[in-house]
Amino acid sequence: MYYNFALTRFVSTIVVTMAVFAGAAAQTPTRPPVEEDEVIRVSSRLIVVPVSVVNANGDAVRGLNAGDFRLQEEGRVQAIDSVLPADAVPLEIGLVFDVSASTDRMFKFQQDTAAKFLREVMRADDRATIYSIGIKPRLLVSRAPAHTAIEHVLAIPTEREKEPTAFFDSISAAAEQLNTNAPAGRRKVIVVISDGEDNFSLGVQRARREEERRTVEGRTTRANDDDLAELRTMVVRAQQRSKLTERARVLRGLQDADIVLYSINPAGSSYHLNEISIFGQENMQTFADETGGTAFLPRFAPIDTSDLYQNANNSRRNTEILERIFRQLTSELRAQYLVQYYSDTDHSDGKFVRLSISLANSAGNRIRARQGYFVRN
Repeated sequence: MYYNFALTRFVSTIVVTMAVFAGAAAQTPTRPPVEEDEVIRVSSRLIVVPVSVVNANGDAVRGLNAGDFRLQEEGRVQAIDSVLPADAVPLEIGLVFDVSASTDRMFKFQQDTAAKFLREVMRADDRATIYSIGIKPRLLVSRAPAHTAIEHVLAIPTEREKEPTAFFDSISAAAEQLNTNAPAGRRKVIVVISDGEDNFSLGVQRARREEERRTVEGRTTRANDDDLAELRTMVVRAQQRSKLTERARVLRGLQDADIVLYSINPAGSSYHLNEISIFGQENMQTFADETGGTAFLPRFAPIDTSDLYQNANNSRRNTEILERIFRQLTSELRAQYLVQYYSDTDHSDGKFVRLSISLANSAGNRIRARQGYFVRN
């Protein structure tokens, strides 16, 4: 009897206590549950910034860690989560060759030197994708090891038919190929050997037609020379705007894929001879500056003069210049880090966010990094 009474009193106490807590809980407003997706979207936007660091001589600076870098997003200091050195991150190279008529003279030198570059820079777990630029982008090989990639580079015909140049389409295709097929967490680089001139990309043609339509839409063309001259000027300007529109589109593709672009212009110092060539170099300079790469503009000497002895000397000199460029490029890629951080700001979708990254103690070292990224919520 005593046991049952005690048990009954114990149970009653538990029931009363639970009722008290239940009443208190009913009087306390409850917070709505936080959706996991919302937390991830705000606090887990991982940003990857490829960074190259070289000393005053252009040699790779190794052994840096998170404490050696300072990073700001739109002027706001960000906490760096990790810094991965080049040795720890496999490399995906997109090598893009311009085979149009404008690059004929130096093509064989570029071909041989590029093959040597791949041989020196690529390790066993690195991969190369090779494209040629002509009337359209041509994928020669995708994600090949060094020896296979070199074979495809050397197999590009040195005697080529003259054809238009789809420069923007080719860079866009190479960026999409790397972005789609490269495994996550790898460094992605495009090296393009071209004068940057475009006269056949489908995107440029579409944008040009749209710009021209907007320009002439609603205008009445009279048989007046002044009116016709003005209209022609407006159409030319519309065509130029279409190329700027396409440049911006291709640049966004490079940024979205976390690709660093390097370029070598075989036109050398002669690039300034016309507006088309100047614009071509500006294309590659813009892509390199915004993604953290370099736009090389070597001073090649002519190799098609009437003096055969001079041509031979110039050929040797040009080869040395190319080899020096590729040595510098190799050094930069070996000095490339992946700086990663989680953005603590909630930017709107599609916004371009400016980045600034520097060294805590430069000590004469030079740093090169992407200038920003587009938000993808």
